[in-house]
Amino acid sequence: MKPIAIVTDSTSDLPPAIAEQLHISIIACNVHFGTEVFREHVDLTNEQFYQRLAASPQLPKTSQPSTGEFEGLYRTLTADHSGIVSMHIASKFSGTLQSASIAAKEIKDVPIATLDSGTTSMGLGWLAILAARAAQAEQSFDEIVALVNGAIPRVRILALVENLDNLVKGGRIGKGAAVLGTMLSVKPIFAVKAGEVIPLEKPRTWQKAQARLVEMTKDLGPLEELAVLHADNRRDGEQLCQRLSELFPRERIVLTEIGAVLGTHAGRGTIGVAAIVRKT
Repeated sequence: MKPIAIVTDSTSDLPPAIAEQLHISIIACNVHFGTEVFREHVDLTNEQFYQRLAASPQLPKTSQPSTGEFEGLYRTLTADHSGIVSMHIASKFSGTLQSASIAAKEIKDVPIATLDSGTTSMGLGWLAILAARAAQAEQSFDEIVALVNGAIPRVRILALVENLDNLVKGGRIGKGAAVLGTMLSVKPIFAVKAGEVIPLEKPRTWQKAQARLVEMTKDLGPLEELAVLHADNRRDGEQLCQRLSELFPRERIVLTEIGAVLGTHAGRGTIGVAAIVRKT
């Protein structure tokens, strides 16, 4: 029996070594600086992106991969796989899932499941990892789809944003939202849930916000997986890993950098956590 292929997109922020080890195919989303278009992690490294972001007078734009790109990837994978499970950034955030679904309908050789993760960054990355581990364990197409769908409600993302400007400019938070009145001068903590960015708390200082992020992560309950995220802020990311090592084994915490597409909206300096809580 040929194995099941696992596909996700570059907003998953999966470390390349993990994706390679688990044979996860990653399709690149795009970031636009003026008329220049770059494929995330392919044409533009994170370091190059954050340098350009700091220097750019306007917020870059982002876009999903084309249907043709998805179809090309899927057709390549059909040669050596008996099915494809393709999971992507929340459909409320991006048209990536729509591109994937349209492409999947053109493939008749193997079954393809296109799944709305309802999340992004390593929340999506963890789903891909779970699916890939199951594929390596020779679980069936239906079993892997059920596994991912069962894990989606257990994904948690908390993000501490240093500056709200990019979220406002990118339309991820409405300028007229009541919560913004007092948040513009604070360090807000958000959750990502069911394709929504939800403001949770608004500590007054970065130090207090970091401490509160640790407490809120602990309050999530027993964790199955944990990643720490940062947007061009490795120092605070590593510090957060260390502080969370009391909660979760340090060697199992994945530290990863937020890429260009999400970094456009979250802005430099953001840190956060992406976890899967244990089944109850």
